[in-house]
Amino acid sequence: MDRHAYPAALPQASNNAGNLQHAAEERRIAPSGLALRLPVSVVVPTCGRADLLNRCMAALTTQSLRGADMEIIVVDDAPSDATRGVVGRWTTQAAQRGLPVRYVANHGPHGPAAARNRGWRHARSAAIAFTDDDTVPDANWLRHGLLALDDDIDALWGRITMPLPDNPTDYERDASHLATAEFVTANCFCRKAMLEAIDGFDEQFRLAWREDSDFHFRLLAQGARIRHAPDALVVHPVRPAKWGVSISQQKKIQFDALLYKKHPRLYREKIRATPRWDYYLIVASLLAAVLGAAMGNRMLAAPAAAAWLAMTAWLCAIRLRNTTRTAAHVLEMALTSAAIPVLAVWWRIVGAARFRVLFL
Repeated sequence: MDRHAYPAALPQASNNAGNLQHAAEERRIAPSGLALRLPVSVVVPTCGRADLLNRCMAALTTQSLRGADMEIIVVDDAPSDATRGVVGRWTTQAAQRGLPVRYVANHGPHGPAAARNRGWRHARSAAIAFTDDDTVPDANWLRHGLLALDDDIDALWGRITMPLPDNPTDYERDASHLATAEFVTANCFCRKAMLEAIDGFDEQFRLAWREDSDFHFRLLAQGARIRHAPDALVVHPVRPAKWGVSISQQKKIQFDALLYKKHPRLYREKIRATPRWDYYLIVASLLAAVLGAAMGNRMLAAPAAAAWLAMTAWLCAIRLRNTTRTAAHVLEMALTSAAIPVLAVWWRIVGAARFRVLFL
């Protein structure tokens, strides 16, 4: 498959044999022993991205399931006329195939975790599918996900692809790691009963960071039966980012402290095995250089400054590896590599203080 193109929808069966197979699959999809009208509710949190939401809705409203067998719930985390208008237009269009689309305004608490909770609690189905407003689900995403959600499975995550240019930026390459992450809420399914059992997502995670890992870890603690369903495909194009985006991204690190506090063993096993000693060494060298200069102590300032410069250059080189070499990108990597360790350590300290945990 061309990695620059979205995957094509699989053809739907049109003959009698295909219709019989479709009917058999529909019977498998229907949650056994439950008298709910809809087999699946799709929850889409959104926040001020009407154009991306419009693209996502185009994919969701053309799923290969019958319209009457699903519903779409859009949770607006920053209620606006633009988002409401997009949902309204798709509500009218989807109604032609019997597909209910609902708009839920979230007036707080805010964040993707809180928005997803508003969505699934409004759902009328026993099976809940989650995706994000910047994704493009394959036409058979729901069908494959629901077929994998057997009676003995409580939750699952599907496959994510993130098309990249031949020479990506550091930001694009870093964002593409989502495609290999374990249990991402941009493509997951969960039984509503399990969501109720663990009380959904932890709304302390106010930013789009680590709330999916926390959800996954709490499912594991609950003894949930989880599987991977690679046939349930969602394309996740990397969003354009402003120059120096990696600087603002560091703020999210404070929620690593919360995740570590709640799940110290799983955090070390699945997220980061050791603290960022490289960042701490870089910051320590910088502080020593500044202190030495302030004291007029060249014996301290000079070697500390040299160590800081060498480690910062090393970090910059790592970030530039296998990425584009445009002048603007190289300059961005040089300047942000000088700032990132300081900001990363700062936000680790903020997170440790905020959530009252010893976190390095």
